[in-house]
Amino acid sequence: MRGIGIDAVDVERFRSLLDRRPGMRERLFTSAELAKLEERADDPRSLAARFAVREATMKALGVGLGAFGFHDVWLDRAESGAPVLHVEGRAEELARQAGVSSWMVSISHTDSVAVAVVAAL
Repeated sequence: MRGIGIDAVDVERFRSLLDRRPGMRERLFTSAELAKLEERADDPRSLAARFAVREATMKALGVGLGAFGFHDVWLDRAESGAPVLHVEGRAEELARQAGVSSWMVSISHTDSVAVAVVAAL
């Protein structure tokens, strides 16, 4: 294992941010992520979990906020429903430098908190 990161996001605080600054959705998330979440009844919980994935990925790489762009890391789902982490651009470059060849990710959320754990392997 090259690194591990965990992050938790307060869902109501994140929802408030999205309400105050609607442009944040496009700034933080890829169009593919947003399209897949359009039909969800409460997408701020799912978006908060995806934001936690980005933060946990930074921690797994041992870097801080701003080390790579938010669109450099995004989440998809395998046919089984398991989350799949995609890393590109500057994040991919940092991962390569750290010797990372694969990723494991776990996400969860309740009404109040979203969490993510990312392992860099």
